Amino acid sequence: MPLLSVAQEYPRKDVNLERLVDELFGFQDQDLNYEDLYENLALLLANPLNLNKATAEELRFVNILSEEQLQNLLSYRNENGPFLSVYELQAIPGIDLPTIYRIIPFVAVYDPATTLNASLWQRMLKEGNTYLIARFERTLETRRGFTDAATEPQRFLGDANKIYMRFRSSRAGDYSIGFTVEKDAGEQVLWTPNQKQFGFDYNSFHAQVMNKGKIKNLIVGDYQAQFAQGLLLGSNFGFGKGAETITTIRRSNLGFLPYTSINETGYLRGTAVTYEASKNILVSGFYSNTWRDATILSDTIEGVMASAFQTTGLHRNIAELNRRKTIQEQQLGFILNYQNKKVDAGLIYHGLSYHLPVNRNSQPYNQFSFSGSILQNLGGFLNYTVNNFTFFSEAGKTISGGVGLSAGLLGSVTNQLDISLHYRNYQRNFHSFYSNAFAEGSMPQNERGLYWGWRYRWNRKYNMTGYMDIFRFPWLRYRSYSPSTGYEYLLRFNYHPSRNIHLFVQLREESKDRNRSGSDNNLYLTDTGIKRNYWLNADYRINQVLSLKTRAQFSSYSINQVTTYGMIVLQDISINFNKLSLTMRYALFDSDDFDNRQYVFERDVWLAFSMPAFSGTGIRNYALLQYDFTKRFTLWIRYAHIRYTDRQTIGSGADRIDGNIRNDIKLQCRIRL
Repeated sequence: MPLLSVAQEYPRKDVNLERLVDELFGFQDQDLNYEDLYENLALLLANPLNLNKATAEELRFVNILSEEQLQNLLSYRNENGPFLSVYELQAIPGIDLPTIYRIIPFVAVYDPATTLNASLWQRMLKEGNTYLIARFERTLETRRGFTDAATEPQRFLGDANKIYMRFRSSRAGDYSIGFTVEKDAGEQVLWTPNQKQFGFDYNSFHAQVMNKGKIKNLIVGDYQAQFAQGLLLGSNFGFGKGAETITTIRRSNLGFLPYTSINETGYLRGTAVTYEASKNILVSGFYSNTWRDATILSDTIEGVMASAFQTTGLHRNIAELNRRKTIQEQQLGFILNYQNKKVDAGLIYHGLSYHLPVNRNSQPYNQFSFSGSILQNLGGFLNYTVNNFTFFSEAGKTISGGVGLSAGLLGSVTNQLDISLHYRNYQRNFHSFYSNAFAEGSMPQNERGLYWGWRYRWNRKYNMTGYMDIFRFPWLRYRSYSPSTGYEYLLRFNYHPSRNIHLFVQLREESKDRNRSGSDNNLYLTDTGIKRNYWLNADYRINQVLSLKTRAQFSSYSINQVTTYGMIVLQDISINFNKLSLTMRYALFDSDDFDNRQYVFERDVWLAFSMPAFSGTGIRNYALLQYDFTKRFTLWIRYAHIRYTDRQTIGSGADRIDGNIRNDIKLQCRIRL
């Protein structure tokens, strides 16, 4: 391994997060929020794990090492002592060069003699882990909400600029402090305490210390909780099904982590602590108190109640402001965790209450949805590792409702073959609002399923991955008003003729039932829809300056003897020349309907995530420029353009743009302190 023979810091700028997103982020055919997940990976990249302190759970979260490789790494560290350099990874049996190239950006070896002895203030200033980001965004075309054409309740009250600012100083396993503020286009900056607004529309802050005596973790402010398999307490760490078919089905038992995202839902606000009661026992507890957006109704019989939660985070006009922070949510939880080398087990209690009862608008599919003002869950988990296999499980029960179970196994059969297996059973009256457990639906409810995946490596150049997932929905679902079954499978063949070239071909098929449209029958009838996706991709680096990427995505959707189609082809050019980085894309898309919309990851400014969906016919292009003026100051400029050829307006309602063109600009600067 001559390329890694010299002990030096890895050039982290070279990390291809785009390829990582392709492997980890499912299939983007649903409007899921991948932004927080992406941000957690990007932050991990900026604050790598301490290779000499990282736990097995933390290393698993990166989703790169097989179970055999992970166990070999831990054994090597126990037998040989602390790593002297990240390049020492090449001495570990079973970890090949491609794996090292992928894992090395996410780990680091810190010198304790030059860091821990310094004061917190000195560590903040001298270790380069403190930064300030300022971002400005604007759509050049005028949306209807900014004009007199919009009705008064829909008219935007603020200007068309989107503003974002973040400060953070952190060191893995040591401390983290920071704040994030944001104003979306159309929102106002106000100081109105009676309306619970203090300056920007969204403000977030946190302070964290770790490993201070018996206090292993203490956070004040905004945070997230990731325990066991995320069935009762899961956060933005749950990967969906994707080309990484082995590691992504298991959730890591990470505990409490700071929340720094601009996603205005799904976080906890208050205090969380993890205390080391003994060598093998950790006790964790938290309290959260915050306000959520909801539609509030007043009924002469039921009284005042919340009929629906709002998760867009947009508060631009009177209609949206009427739903802003209208229901108070308090949460309390305790986790008892026993850990040794092979066993990780524990008990979880999670209680949640609202100051108003929740009573959703009655629909055939939501008869078993949560209603009331108090939700309590109890559960337990067990993870067990032996040789190259790890078993993981979690079971939970809603005290006034049903049961949920998530369990699986993953491991390495040989050096070439890795396998995974997962079983899930979530009853229709099991409720868990802060879950990211492995599931086909967006919530672990009304679902049974069996998943198995595999990955086979012939050699460094060739490998193949695949999975099969069979699931059943015992009760009605949104847009499917009958019990139903379905399946999904994927095959992907990867070819790496050299380090600078990566080619792959991917096929995915999914079958699900859907309500029949246009039926004259009073009864709800369903049909089975089959979605197929085909991807062809080539990444190739010509030299140290120029890289290219070519991709073609095709899809078809068949239901009730009607088949529609969609496609997108794109070409990327990336130039890296000293302090300058420039990425440009040109893409053509054409889809018959919304079922064949195409999702494609786009490069964006640091910590911003972009994966738009393209439906209809048109052209998409963008350019992203990054320039490092100094080691402490970096500037990004992004320009994106889309032109449709099948319509004369873009969007609807207050977001409607008259015309078939939309242009977006984004400016961001980062100052390292």
